Amino acid sequence: MTLVYPVAVEAAEGNPMSDGLRYKRVLLKISGEALLGTQPFGIDDKMVDRLSREIGEAVALGVKVGLVVGGGNIFRGMKIAAAGGNRVAGDHMGMLATVMNAIALHEGLERAGVPARIFSAIPLPTICETFTQQRAEGAMKRGRVVVFAGGTGNPFFTTDSGAALRAAEMSCDALFKGTQVDGVYSADPRKDPKATRYQRVSHDEMLAKGLEVMDAAAVALARDNRIPVIVFSIHEPGAFVDILRGAGRGTVVSDG
Repeated sequence: MTLVYPVAVEAAEGNPMSDGLRYKRVLLKISGEALLGTQPFGIDDKMVDRLSREIGEAVALGVKVGLVVGGGNIFRGMKIAAAGGNRVAGDHMGMLATVMNAIALHEGLERAGVPARIFSAIPLPTICETFTQQRAEGAMKRGRVVVFAGGTGNPFFTTDSGAALRAAEMSCDALFKGTQVDGVYSADPRKDPKATRYQRVSHDEMLAKGLEVMDAAAVALARDNRIPVIVFSIHEPGAFVDILRGAGRGTVVSDG
């Protein structure tokens, strides 16, 4: 059964359901690994559908959503560099992996009745639109989920940096980073049982302490544009919407 969310109205501006929301225009960054689900490789349609439904719930509340997805479930450019190959070629292959994931998420959103559009940083006109801020802004204002593919379009930059860049370009209230754990910790909690979870931390503290939730370029870009970063577990069903409503569990990275 297809679930249809009331998002086609031009829409969420002035939506009474948006009253009380902590953030009303957000960029959600999902790792490629999140799309694995229980699989060792590729894309798990069940995970795509679950994420699409939750994004649809956010849109129905009146939240404008941009979406960036990584490509690590398919290919990582750093693997070529680590093996002594051409880093630029490897990163280009990684960008194409993000496009494949973006197409999968676009289809999942459409199945859930959530209108969406893909914009790629690298020109692929047969498959999707090439990113321009003006067209992406127009789509977001019309209540579409805007799926950003291709990272920044440049090698040597991660999709985290791409997410921070798009969050700044789209004037987002916050950058949501869905990870494997439920916030920012002093160490990897999966390896160190004594690791401490931060409720709140500043961008500068995150950089100074080397807390490796996002790469330094992405954190600095978010800091310079005064964009809070909310780190939460992408594997916790409903966590994204819960945090939008002011509840949920995660870490806020903010200087405010």
